[in-house]
Parts: sequence; structure tokens; C-alpha cells
Amino acid sequence: MSSVAGRRQFLRTFGAAAAAALLGPLPFATRAQATNYDFWFTRLRYESGDWDVDERMPSNVLTSLIDYTSLRVDPKEHVFDLADPKMLMAPFCYLAGHKLVEFNPAERRNFEQYVRNGGFVFVDDCNHDIDGLFARSFEAQMASIFGKSAMKKLPNSHALYRSFFMFKDGPPATTFELNGWGDDLVHDYLKGIEVNGRLGVLYSNKDYGCEWDYDWRNRRFLAEDNTKLAVNIVIYALTA
Repeated sequence: MSSVAGRRQFLRTFGAAAAAALLGPLPFATRAQATNYDFWFTRLRYESGDWDVDERMPSNVLTSLIDYTSLRVDPKEHVFDLADPKMLMAPFCYLAGHKLVEFNPAERRNFEQYVRNGGFVFVDDCNHDIDGLFARSFEAQMASIFGKSAMKKLPNSHALYRSFFMFKDGPPATTFELNGWGDDLVHDYLKGIEVNGRLGVLYSNKDYGCEWDYDWRNRRFLAEDNTKLAVNIVIYALTA
């Protein structure tokens, strides 16, 4: 039995309360049982910046999860305010933008509680640079919440790169990096913040959101499906 199927069966058999007691905090377990989905895509809306980017990306990621995995996938994107306690029940959250990231007290509290209790947030810098407004402000927020040294580069041997598909060389480059944009650098790494030995925040300066934001009819022309890394990210988030 796969780790995904095993975890799903465990939650069905023992219930969310027992799973939380035995495995530690599982903030999304109760809702997962109620909806009969293993995964739903949650985008975080925050007050300070332009959170509503790459609008076609979630549907492309959800389609890939349906095509490649046996997960029961909710086909709809869900958008929650970061300040709304409902986001604490999500199995996976996405946060992105180009502009300032400055959490208000409720946003900060929920972000920290979610990550420390076992949640997973994928954060994507749409400017794909290392010194732009989004990058500087988001990294400052993370340093203030988790400590200045919490954000670290992920080694290419990290389990995320082999959680479903194999990425031997680490994160694939995006066409925007290769063709010039942002800081005109190819970032050969992703960063992350671990809590209790588990990756809780995955941070990209590579603009994967734009890379995965294409008309679905164009997928058949791709030499290599560029959403495969998204599948790895989701599977890691659900099983690590």
C-alpha cells in the first residue's frame, strides 16, 4: 500500500481525533473526512500584496494530480484569507505575488500556527529574483516568525525531489529564468523552513506559478510536462 493510501486508510479507520493523538497535529484531517477528498488546492489571500496571480495555474496542477496519481482531488481552487481560521484546515496552501508581503497580526498568527502544527505552504516569488520587493519582504516575515537562520537551501538530495517523480538535479529551471527576467539568474535551488524535522514552508524564487500558468490545450505541445514538480510538492506535503 502506498504511503498516501496508507494514511488515507488510517484516517478512515481511526478517525481524525485518534490520528491527531497518535501522529501529532493534523490540522486538515477532520475536513478531509468530511469532504471525501484527499487534496484540495488552497490559495492564501493576504492584505498587503497582489495575491491573485497565475489564475490558470491551480487548474493545471489539479489536472496533473488527477492524471498521475490516485488521489481524490477536489477540482476547484479554494481561496481563503490568511487571517481566516478556515485556512488552518487545508492540507496545502499556496502564497504568491510580486509586491509587498507584510502580514497583519491575524495573518502572522495563522501562518505560524499552521506551519508549526504540521501544515505546508508553497510560496512562489513571481518576480523570480533574490532582491526584489516580494523576496525581501517575505523573507523578512519568515525571519521574524521562525528566526533569522530558519530559511535554508534545500539540497538536491531532499526527499521532495523523489516523492513521486525523480529530479536528480534538484529543481528544474523555468523558461523565464532561461530566457531572462527578474534577476537574470537561474536559481539552482529552492529554500525551505523545517519544523520538527519536516518541511513546512517551501520557498521558490523561480516563478513556477507562471511556468504552470498556461492554456490547458497547450499541454500536448510540451516536450516535458512542467507540472511534474508540482505533483512532487503536493505528494510530499501530504505524506512527509
